[in-house]
Amino acid sequence: MPFDPIIAEIRFGMGLSPRIAPPVSQDAMLARLRGPDDAAARFVIPLWADTYPSPRDYRDLAQVRRAARGTDREAEVLDQQRAMRAAGRDMRGATFAAHLARAATTSDGMRERLTRFWADHFTVRAVTGVTRHLVSPYVEEAIRPHVMGRFSDILRAVTTHPMMLVYLDQHLSMGPNSRTALRRNRGLNENLARELLELHTLGVGASYTQTDVRELAELLTGLSYSPKNGFAFLRNIAEPGPEVVLGKTYGGDVPRLDDILTALDDLAMHPDTARHIGRKLAVHFVADDPPVGLVDDLAAVFAETGGDLDAVVAVLLRHPAAWDVTRAKVKPPFGFVASAVRALDIDVDALAAMSFNEGRAAFGRHLAVMGQPWEEPVGPDGWPEDGPSWITPQGMAGRITWSMIIPQRLRDDLPDPRAFVVTALGPEADPAVVFAAGAAEDRAAGVGLVLASAAFQRR
Repeated sequence: MPFDPIIAEIRFGMGLSPRIAPPVSQDAMLARLRGPDDAAARFVIPLWADTYPSPRDYRDLAQVRRAARGTDREAEVLDQQRAMRAAGRDMRGATFAAHLARAATTSDGMRERLTRFWADHFTVRAVTGVTRHLVSPYVEEAIRPHVMGRFSDILRAVTTHPMMLVYLDQHLSMGPNSRTALRRNRGLNENLARELLELHTLGVGASYTQTDVRELAELLTGLSYSPKNGFAFLRNIAEPGPEVVLGKTYGGDVPRLDDILTALDDLAMHPDTARHIGRKLAVHFVADDPPVGLVDDLAAVFAETGGDLDAVVAVLLRHPAAWDVTRAKVKPPFGFVASAVRALDIDVDALAAMSFNEGRAAFGRHLAVMGQPWEEPVGPDGWPEDGPSWITPQGMAGRITWSMIIPQRLRDDLPDPRAFVVTALGPEADPAVVFAAGAAEDRAAGVGLVLASAAFQRR
């Protein structure tokens, strides 16, 4: 199939825009991906170390509160804690607005899509309500800079990041024979090791055993995080002695972080990892049941290049199967609302100015009804990729409700539906949708019908 700019923007980007022209070729898309990250520079999401309030801020104030109990300062400290929690909520709202603004204004839509793909592949979730605003900083520093780099780099970054360590309880894991475990009667946690093998690298049903899971879990001991000290490798909680993972021996009498990083690099280059990642990319961008040839080619270039994601993306974009005119993928809820905001040309400054409660009313509650509460996946396997998981009675009702009500709240001067249908769907828009848009009783209804249409729900 030949390159099609409309398919390029809808299937591989954030959707069509009345303001931003779609890419003209695969080479143009790759050039943008390889160039500067303009969207991140314009709509800034702070990195972990720069985010307020941080886990250490919460910890320090909690200590102050304990010391203030029963004193004249207790009420004052309680007010400070409430203010800190409010600051966290505001930060979460601001980062959500930044994600939307990037999607609405970027000329490099595939960077946003790849960032969301890898954020889902390496899913984390805040384990306490007061740290929900820290998920986006994790994505911003551990994932986004590496989407066109080497898979081993992104794997290292996420595996050693505080969000991942806390989410999967790795910071609580101790080698059974480590000095600290013997003294405290604490033990091993296999969560991170299992997800590394099952989800992040080799894939479900790949060539590993429960013994490999346990050996990898013992190797990973020492990876730690605390609000006071941040990330650290602690030898006193690491399991001494070598570990054998997938037939290869790592480590020795003295535990080292380098041994863990070497194991991660080997997992990144395993043949099963190449197949797993190739298939996931094909499923995400092309079809729930992608062509075998596409998966084979993606897996092959991943293996041949040692996990060079730039090369993998290039093969994806240049593969004939990627340009099938059938829009086989259903947009997940965030992809749906982001593409709607983009098609409607919503003022991004107005998005940024929304309070947390305003953003929740316009987006957050609706995303939850559609089945994708913001940055709150059910488990470490992330959000579903198959269409039926999204096209449920409740999910579709949520999409229709949002389409008919929210656009007129976001923009007073809604576009003429007869023009908007072409803006949103392209010049080859479904005739039935074109007719419905033109026959609508008013602009809000016409725009809503376009956004709620099956044609707009698909990529």
